[in-house]
Amino acid sequence: MLNRNDSVKTDVILSTYNHPKWLQKVLWGFQHQTCRDFRLIVADDGSNEKTQEVITESQRLMSVEIQHVWHEDLGFRKCRILNKAIASSDAEYLIFTDGDCIPRRDFVEVHRRHAKAGHFLSGGAVRLPMELSRMISLEDISAGRAHDAKWLMRNGLSLDKKVRMLVCKSWSAKLLDRLPLTRPTWNGGNASAWRSDLIVVNGYDERMGHGGLDRELGERLVNYGLRPVSIRHQAVCIHLEHGRGYAAENILRANQELRHRTRTEKIVRTPAGIATVPERKVA
Repeated sequence: MLNRNDSVKTDVILSTYNHPKWLQKVLWGFQHQTCRDFRLIVADDGSNEKTQEVITESQRLMSVEIQHVWHEDLGFRKCRILNKAIASSDAEYLIFTDGDCIPRRDFVEVHRRHAKAGHFLSGGAVRLPMELSRMISLEDISAGRAHDAKWLMRNGLSLDKKVRMLVCKSWSAKLLDRLPLTRPTWNGGNASAWRSDLIVVNGYDERMGHGGLDRELGERLVNYGLRPVSIRHQAVCIHLEHGRGYAAENILRANQELRHRTRTEKIVRTPAGIATVPERKVA
């Protein structure tokens, strides 16, 4: 049976910065999606030539169209490159993820199926330990082992409540997503919205560094009137572990203050977003 959203033009925006080995695995996950009618936009916050090599090789090997949006490395400017990616898209619906999140085969299909006017979607992720993250191969992704809970636990994944995301049947996943277990928020590694709604709120706030930038966007979407909907047990990715050397206390404090203003003043549109993006260069 055809879904009402099957004809909706969709782009997946995938952020990355100098993690070419992780990016290769994530891109390969999109090669094996049950839904094939989408384009990948890699939002690259200034990675070096090794990332370009991975993207070029993936463009050669994969049947999915890949567009590379890049800017110079001038420090953490993830919000800016994401806005450039949004500006470069002509799709109606945008799915967001990160270059360390390998999507399950039905990732795009689930987001497309649940897309609905007046809503944004919040998916889920299962975090892997470093050794398991390194061990997963492209063959493991192709064969489906990378999202098989038993295989992952045999190879180092700890048993916790998030593992149920990987083992839930369709009916139980839907039931769990209807329960108030966790408040749905905008998660940069697994979220989606109509592009027109993101344009209204002016996209990501480019004043924000690392820490809370995704939540702040979600809070403005809620202020605009959108309802966040959880699909965390239905749209699942596995999160590859990596170092985080970019966090700074002063930036986190500034981000918290900006988010506080967004919530208390019910701000919808950031003054430092997509509308401030100059003419873009697309690779």
